[in-house]
Amino acid sequence: MTKRLILLFCFYCTAYYCNAQNKIDPKTIAGKMQWFQDAKLGIFIHAGIYSVNGIDESLSFHNKKISYADYMKQISGFTLKKYDPAFWADLIKESGARYAVITTKHHDGVAMYDTKMDNLSIVKASPAKSDMIKPFFEELRKRDIKCGAYFSLIDWSYPDYPGFLKDSSRYDAQNDYTRWNKFRTFFQGQIKEIGDKFNPDLWWFDGDWEHSAEEWEAEKVRHIILSKNPSAIINGRLQGYGDYTTPEQNFPVTRPPYNWWELCMTVNDNWGYQQHDQNWKTPYEIISIFADAVSNGGNLLLDIGPKQDGTIPEEEINVLKELGAWNKRNGEAVFNTIAGIPQGHFYGPTTLSKDSTTLYLFVHGKTTGPLMLKGLDNKIEDITVLGNGTKLTHKIVGKISWSPVPGLVYINLPEGVQDKYITVLKLKLDKPVKLYRGQGGL
Repeated sequence: MTKRLILLFCFYCTAYYCNAQNKIDPKTIAGKMQWFQDAKLGIFIHAGIYSVNGIDESLSFHNKKISYADYMKQISGFTLKKYDPAFWADLIKESGARYAVITTKHHDGVAMYDTKMDNLSIVKASPAKSDMIKPFFEELRKRDIKCGAYFSLIDWSYPDYPGFLKDSSRYDAQNDYTRWNKFRTFFQGQIKEIGDKFNPDLWWFDGDWEHSAEEWEAEKVRHIILSKNPSAIINGRLQGYGDYTTPEQNFPVTRPPYNWWELCMTVNDNWGYQQHDQNWKTPYEIISIFADAVSNGGNLLLDIGPKQDGTIPEEEINVLKELGAWNKRNGEAVFNTIAGIPQGHFYGPTTLSKDSTTLYLFVHGKTTGPLMLKGLDNKIEDITVLGNGTKLTHKIVGKISWSPVPGLVYINLPEGVQDKYITVLKLKLDKPVKLYRGQGGL
């Protein structure tokens, strides 16, 4: 039974990843995906009325942890009285992120902008009385940061959406075309609104699991977006009509089978602000996760959850500042790079320059002494420590003159040159990296 469950889980994961963009030929989108591939880091922002009581965003009433009526009462406490979009944008810029994604509407149906499709928005129904998306995007664009819009396909508040509570629904979409089509007109209307108002560079859909591509009219949704902005990027949660895949929270052990991918992850254990959740990831933990994602050719979309008044918890501010300081020291090895060498050649993350003539090695913790690099069939011209420029020496061990098999490289990393989180070594090679992948011997 255990083996069967493992196989089923593996099948599910493979099917989920393969569904992310199986309707889209990667060759047709390669041009527009370049900035995303180079960006490496984005900041995710879950802002919503769930921050008032600090409860699960939308799922708390869906899973019957709280009544729907009590959940919706939170809208009267959503003030944004200390919201400072310029500060948010400055912090994101300082982190080193090249793009940011913010909730325009979660599953609860509360729009964070002035929607004309219904009256359920923070502009019409909360004391905030203002659109929080427009000023934020304006500040991001002043700083040359790409703008992303999270949008929930699910809307558990809309009376003509079938789903509501986990164990019950309003009706079966297959048996009531008129009602379902009314909802499709509504949610697609909101997508058009967001496109017209904000023209996002990236769309981050969520909730596609409740209906098929045909029911969502996913191909039509993609057309609506791209007819407005042909360069817009769409995440993989559109039932096969997205551009990249998005594993959530748990780091994939092996790289997802895609040209482009992004790990979305929280700084603590929840997406939105919850006062009781103090299980903050440390700057080192975030940076190590980030390095692993980049090493595998992906991005990190790091989530923060602001409070109802628009302030950001100090713990999240600290993580973003420390991540930014590390990026300033080591950004050469992160941004505009490509995935590193295969696992087994070096016991840590690696990246390569786009021409593959520079290899970057990421060294965790306070490691000192000789570091081993296996199977490198290149001459190393120079080794330096990023951030301080210290020159390092290396030694070749086990190279036999008559054998084509390269020897082992041992790099001496002395004390006193380490980064406080992860040290990055820059190896300048004589030519594009060449690796021996054989079994040894002749």
